[in-house]
Amino acid sequence: MSPRVVDPAARRQAVAEAVFRVVVRDGVEQASLRNVAVEAGLAIGSIRHYFDTHDDMIVFAVEALIHSIDERVFAHVKAMKDRTDPRRPGERVLSEVLPLDERRRDEAVLWLAFATAARTRPSLLPHAERLYDGLRQLCLRAVTVMAEAGTIAASLDLRLEAERLASLLNGLTVDGVLHPDRMTPELTVSLLRRHLDSLA
Repeated sequence: MSPRVVDPAARRQAVAEAVFRVVVRDGVEQASLRNVAVEAGLAIGSIRHYFDTHDDMIVFAVEALIHSIDERVFAHVKAMKDRTDPRRPGERVLSEVLPLDERRRDEAVLWLAFATAARTRPSLLPHAERLYDGLRQLCLRAVTVMAEAGTIAASLDLRLEAERLASLLNGLTVDGVLHPDRMTPELTVSLLRRHLDSLA
């Protein structure tokens, strides 16, 4: 019987997903090599085979999170070019970064946890900055497409509006994670929609 072949990329992704589950449930501090190994159903030696240090594992998980969000958001950005629904061309893409369902809420929890951890972990800081800058780039892309479609005023300072929109999304995300009973998905979408309508 030949030994089972392990796909290194799939194994690393499985470890990243185990990191996500531990961080969402217990926080970044509990995402040790040992705890992640238990969560993934692996021996700790298997984790060390793919990641030299704890920091390497956490950084890989953050990169996997960024890639997952980017991939999904980019698909919506491409759809924004389709003007068959000119009423709200940016609402769907912007909603992808808000905690409106379990998957997006978990991503928001991870984003906040990793961003907070980056304050005291230099290895995480460049990745937290990428998340921060990525949101602003997304907002600029959204308001630019909306301006081109004529659904927001062309006279607006789009860079300033992108910053304002990113700040709104950050606030909605924090409130949605920390106070989900008060900042409900329905209220979150209503506030985003109200803001976008105010730009017309």
